[in-house]
Amino acid sequence: MYERERQDSIAKTLCDVSIDVVERASSNKRTDNPSSSSSSSPTESPTQTRSPSPTLTERTPFHRRLYSHLMSDISPNHVSYISIYLCFLTGLTSAPSFAACFVWCGFQTGNAAQLGLALARTFAPHGQRSFGFLKMDQQALVSLLSFFVGTTFGQFGNWLGGKKRLWLMCATLGQMIFMAAAALAAHYSGESGFADGRSQPSWDTAKGMVALAFLSATMGLQGAVGCRLGSPLASTVPLTSTWIDIFNDPFLFALRPVRTRDLRFAGAIALMFGAFVSRAILGFIGSAPTIAVVIGFRAVQLVWWNLLPDAPLLNEQVVMEAKSTVESGVLTGAAAETGTGTGSGSGLVAGSSLAKQQEEKARNDSPV
Repeated sequence: MYERERQDSIAKTLCDVSIDVVERASSNKRTDNPSSSSSSSPTESPTQTRSPSPTLTERTPFHRRLYSHLMSDISPNHVSYISIYLCFLTGLTSAPSFAACFVWCGFQTGNAAQLGLALARTFAPHGQRSFGFLKMDQQALVSLLSFFVGTTFGQFGNWLGGKKRLWLMCATLGQMIFMAAAALAAHYSGESGFADGRSQPSWDTAKGMVALAFLSATMGLQGAVGCRLGSPLASTVPLTSTWIDIFNDPFLFALRPVRTRDLRFAGAIALMFGAFVSRAILGFIGSAPTIAVVIGFRAVQLVWWNLLPDAPLLNEQVVMEAKSTVESGVLTGAAAETGTGTGSGSGLVAGSSLAKQQEEKARNDSPV
C-alpha cells in the first residue's frame, strides 16, 4: 500500500515536471513573438504553477518507514560477505557438538549414514549383532530429526519472501533463541561437554541431548536462510558441494579475481577458522559459555541484515525512463522552435504523452 502511494506521488511529480516544461516553452514562444502575445485576449489569466505533491514534501511517519524497511527485499548484490560470515558461524556452532559427542550438528550426511549402519547391525552375524541403538546412534538420530524440524521453519520464508528483511531478521532471532536454549540445557546437564572417546561421549543424558537438538535445529534454520540468498556458497551449512564446485571451477587456476571461486574459497576458510576459534574458547570456558559467545556473533548477523541496502525496484527504473522522456521532449521542442518556430508544441506534447504512458505503466506495475 505504501509503495502504491509512493509511486502515485512520483507520477504526480512527473506530471508537474511536464506541465512546467510546457509552460516554460509557451512563455519563451510569447517572448520571441510579442505580436502574438499582444493579440491575445486581455481577459486571459496567466497559468499558475502547481505546487509539489505534499507526500514528497512532508516527512513520512516513523512507523511507515519502519514497515517499508522491514518488508523490503535485501539487495542480491550485497550478500557475498554475509554469506562468508554465515560459514564462519557454521564452524562456531558445530564445534561444541563435535567436541561433546563426535556429531556434526550441521552436516547430516554422516548422521544419516550412521543410522543406516545401526540398522544393518541387526542383520549382522552373531557376535556383531545388536538390537538397540547405541548411545552414539541415538545422538545421531536426535541431531538429524532436530535438523529437520529447524529447517522446516524455512517455510515461513516461502510465505514472507526468502529475501525479505523481516524474514531474515526473525530467522536470525530464532537461531539465537535456539542457541540460548542449548546453552541452558548444556549448563544444567552437569556434563563436561568433552568426549573421552567414541564409546564414551558426553551429552548422553536427556538434557545433554536437548542441547544437541537445539544446536542442530539452529543449523537447520540457518541452512533454510542461506539457500534463499542466491550466493555461490549455497546454504552455507554443508560445504561438500562447495568443495566440488571449487575444484571443478573452469577458472580454478586463473591468475585473476574470479568471484564465484574466490567466494567459495573464502567460505571454506571461514568455516575452518570458526571451528578453530570455537574449539579454542571451549578449552578455556566450557561448552555452555562458548554457545553463549556464539549467540553474540549471531547478534552481529542480526544487525547486519538491518544494514544491508534494499533491492532496487523495477518501478524506479520506469520512472527514470519517464523523466528522460520528458527531457527529450523538451529538447525536441526547443530544436523545432529554433528551426521552424512551429514545432515546439508538437515536440512537447509528444514528450508529455510518452511520459504519461510511463506513469500509467508505473501505476499498474506497483504492488497494492
